[in-house]
Amino acid sequence: MLGLLALVVTAGAIGALGVHTGSAQAASTDGWWLKVWYPHIARAGLDVEFRVQVHHDGGFGDKDITLAVSRRYFDIFETQGFHPDADKETSDGRLIYLTFDPPPSGDDFTVDYDAYIQPASQLGRHAELSLMDDQVKRLTVNFHTWLVP
Repeated sequence: MLGLLALVVTAGAIGALGVHTGSAQAASTDGWWLKVWYPHIARAGLDVEFRVQVHHDGGFGDKDITLAVSRRYFDIFETQGFHPDADKETSDGRLIYLTFDPPPSGDDFTVDYDAYIQPASQLGRHAELSLMDDQVKRLTVNFHTWLVP
């Protein structure tokens, strides 16, 4: 028991039990790129980074950007919202669809989720994030947030 306690104290002292950001990305051959930065390891009550970047060679024109995210993933967060806010938001029960106006210029679109882990959250969550093209998933990344005491 003392050995286990020493292991936990040592892990905490070297920062292994703090917040660690992970990333996942996908790219297509036609110039699309999707990357998400997410809390890979976190603890209840702490601020975390969640950011999505979409890149398209040549810009977006007037085409909206729709991201589909696992609805249950957001259950572990308390939030101040997305920046920028989605122009349209809907759900099919499994996924939340967030639709954004394209940026006025450039090849990149970035959205941040201002959040922290809910104090009562004890279990992590798996998530899927997809860049949608009409009703079809153009690019998809999968990731998991682990919560530690």
